Amino acid sequence: MNNNITIREADLSDLDTLREFEQGVIQAERPFDSGLKPDPINYYDIEQLIASPDIRLAVAEVDGRLIGCGYARLEDAKPYLKYDRQSYLGFMFVIPNFRGKGVNQLILGDLYRWTLSRGVTEVMLEVYPENIAAVRTYEKAGFSPYLLQMHASLDERRSETGE
Repeated sequence: MNNNITIREADLSDLDTLREFEQGVIQAERPFDSGLKPDPINYYDIEQLIASPDIRLAVAEVDGRLIGCGYARLEDAKPYLKYDRQSYLGFMFVIPNFRGKGVNQLILGDLYRWTLSRGVTEVMLEVYPENIAAVRTYEKAGFSPYLLQMHASLDERRSETGE
């Protein structure tokens, strides 16, 4: 791991790079999701991620250059769960040259500390099960599969049945 890596809260001066990172996330996920619209698309309201007091958008940087990001968003848990609030993680991205060097773990550590400082102990995220590298990264960080969300396209089924 590079000792020059620092983690800080994102600010509006990071917008252009964060928009590039967002496209990197979309490009990485596109092979796993046939339901995505053609480019250009966006997943995030990055300005809102930066501005919201219930969200921490953390960035990793080396020598003033952003190399990764991720956010934690506080939200109400489902009413049937033992806990009232949870932290949802998203927008996890590290540029290719820095993958496998512990950057994601540093970002996660920052988001965990922020989450705990808000009195929240449960953390959730979503990952495509076919994205084996990401699944392994999150398992290494202590995550385990929780719930499998399933999907069917009725448009595809309609063409199969001749309707």
